[in-house]
Amino acid sequence: MDLEKPAGPPAAAPAGEGCLVVAIRVPVRIVALVLVVPVRVAWDALVVAGRFLNDALLRPLGRALLWVGRAVFVWPFVGLWRYVLVPSGKGLVWLGKVLLVLPATAFYRHVLTPLGHGAVWLYARVLTPIGAGAWAAAVWLGRCLLVVPALWLYRWVLAPVGRAVAWCARGLVRLVGAAVAGIGTGLYWTARILLVLPALAVWRWVLVPVGRVLAVVAREVGDALGHAWRIAGYMSLAVGRFMGRLFRWVFVEPVRWVYLRVLTPVGHVVRDAVLRPVGDAARAVGRAARQALAAARASVRQARADLRRTLFGEPAAEPGKPQLTHRREPTGPETRTLGSSTTALTKD
Repeated sequence: MDLEKPAGPPAAAPAGEGCLVVAIRVPVRIVALVLVVPVRVAWDALVVAGRFLNDALLRPLGRALLWVGRAVFVWPFVGLWRYVLVPSGKGLVWLGKVLLVLPATAFYRHVLTPLGHGAVWLYARVLTPIGAGAWAAAVWLGRCLLVVPALWLYRWVLAPVGRAVAWCARGLVRLVGAAVAGIGTGLYWTARILLVLPALAVWRWVLVPVGRVLAVVAREVGDALGHAWRIAGYMSLAVGRFMGRLFRWVFVEPVRWVYLRVLTPVGHVVRDAVLRPVGDAARAVGRAARQALAAARASVRQARADLRRTLFGEPAAEPGKPQLTHRREPTGPETRTLGSSTTALTKD
């Protein structure tokens, strides 16, 4: 660390650093290390807790809230837009086209267009000649009554008066400029002597040395805080690893040992001695029950077939279709009878 005493002779201070810098650096770094270590440890603990809280609670909760928000807000509005508003909008567009656009187009084509053509003809054939004559007369009257008198008034009255006023204004501006220049020069030298030179002396001989000292102090404080923060990070990492190993040996390893050495053998014994025989017995009972149900269904089906054959006789065979015979009764002359001793079981 930076606070350990070096083994060899003390190294020379870097260029540009004097005894003041070295005297400030060591106590500032000690104080910064003492103050920053608890803050860094608490910060790392908060970061670990925040990551665990984010992974275990906030992220699943956010996903659930996002799904609920979609189900409550997004999907109803999407369904409303897709299945209600869009068909309604298309219907309104079609209705507006039928009720407004087509009548307006027909009115424009068959009413306004002929009126516009008539108005254009009236403007070109009637109003334009009348307007041209009226404009020529108005221009001639305006020239005689306004332009010619205005030109005479400007040339013989306003121009001489304007020249005299401009000459007087130029002289007045020159006089005011000379007065302002003299006053400004006096104020400049007065302000320079009374304000600028004392402020320059204070800046050069007071503020600059104090600022250099404060800059050195601020730089050393910043370097000390950086070193202290890094050292505190290493210490916090070591404390975190120690706490993790302690938690592992105190809680995880005993639970793992109990699971591997106790619960797993007990589970195997329970599985082999109890669950597997019970499962085999249950499967055997199920197979027996299925076989009994199948035999009962076959018996019921055979009894129903015998009853139907007794009441209604054998069904007539369709032409071209092979006749189905009962598999337990022989066909033809070998059929069992009450007076015959030859049956299907004793037949050679």
